[in-house]
Amino acid sequence: MAGGRRSFLTLAAFAAPCLPLAAFGLPLVITLPHYYSETLGVNLSAVSLAFVMVRLIDIGFDPVFGTILDRTRWSFGRFKGWLAISIPFLMLAIYMLFMAKPGVGAGYLWFWLIVVYFGLSIATLAHTSWASKLTTDYHERSRIYAFWQTGNVVGMIMILTLPLLLSRIGLGDSETEIIGGQGWFIVALLPLMALLALWRVPEPAVIEDSNPEKTSLKDYFRLLGRPTVVRILAADLLTGLAPGIAGTLFFFFFTRVKQFTFLEASTLLLFYFLAAILGGFVWTLLAKKVGKAKALIAACVTYAVVQFLVVTLPAGQFWLAVPFLIAAGIPYSAGALLLRSMLADYGDEERLASGKDRTGLLYAILTGTVKVGAALAVCSLFLLDGLGFDAKNAANSTALSMQGLQVLYALAPGIVGLLAAACMIGYPLTEEKHAEILRQLGVKDGMQPPPVPEDIAVVQPVANTVAE
Repeated sequence: MAGGRRSFLTLAAFAAPCLPLAAFGLPLVITLPHYYSETLGVNLSAVSLAFVMVRLIDIGFDPVFGTILDRTRWSFGRFKGWLAISIPFLMLAIYMLFMAKPGVGAGYLWFWLIVVYFGLSIATLAHTSWASKLTTDYHERSRIYAFWQTGNVVGMIMILTLPLLLSRIGLGDSETEIIGGQGWFIVALLPLMALLALWRVPEPAVIEDSNPEKTSLKDYFRLLGRPTVVRILAADLLTGLAPGIAGTLFFFFFTRVKQFTFLEASTLLLFYFLAAILGGFVWTLLAKKVGKAKALIAACVTYAVVQFLVVTLPAGQFWLAVPFLIAAGIPYSAGALLLRSMLADYGDEERLASGKDRTGLLYAILTGTVKVGAALAVCSLFLLDGLGFDAKNAANSTALSMQGLQVLYALAPGIVGLLAAACMIGYPLTEEKHAEILRQLGVKDGMQPPPVPEDIAVVQPVANTVAE
């Protein structure tokens, strides 16, 4: 076990792979489906089926790889090793997807989507699991995942602004040029950022399980029944679903209901993500004062209030809208960073109880909820369509659909946010309980005091602090 505070440079290097991985996530969902159907001429139904079905297959891949990850024992590092393996596969698949030429068919899309989704799952699962092992300190884990989430948000901002930059230099005049530019940007950035993390960030040595039984898929379903895990999963699903619904309907709401231009709405979205960077460190500091569960409750309630109030925003008033987007963006990072930190804490409790390190499986479960939440968020479009909303021609949309748009954008995410807050009421794994778990693990592992890696500041052991 390792307690203490990682250096700023170490955590910045650790978060570096998040930039290309998050940057890839946006075009994968937003622009590539349109590119393959409209520009490359692949049948729209075939494109939709490929993206939906491959994503469902990918959800089933997570527990399988989580089991493999927990069984891996490499001297280089099990998490670092798998992250390194995923990079060349991702680079090849991203190149093939983004540089495809007219004439490719549905089979081509299916094959490279499967490769890229499996590669992305391996990279994401290895990276988030690795973060949980960088320290055992209750508060330092929140700080680590704050850097991780900041990297994700910065990556999204970079890919959002890239088309504008390409246009300024005369390389973004067509969708093909924009897609190609995004592809080359991600392919070039991915190995550089991954190598930085692999070179700069250590991975603590694996503490062998006291339980000789190997991790299996049965463990995956056992973990799904743990009350603490259920709370974390429910909160993660809901904290992802709420902004997912708002994000899906964002441009419809601000262009149709609030009468902003597409450029103004895009600028508001940029303010939202910039605020999310600040939010990552706001909630980390609050968690240090009141605990992770209470900090998450505060973030969810804040988000809900802002969503409820956004309907009062006057149409066309850009600078009045900016504070709303900043206030909504600040809570955005809370769920992702705090719940992953809380899951790392639970991983210690699970190892104490079962004698097995199930880090890979735990984060495989959490990765699954993210994917389910993303799929559920898209369902808001089906509801809107059923109310008579016309995405192409505003004049053809019914009055009921416009009212439904306001309800789905403002009220639904707010209610979902309050439900997420409710999941954290009475959360059992407090800082004090986690300190006792670490003490017992230290005795069990024969490692009191725990070893401290070279790049972290020495602090008083948690167990001693509690004893005093």
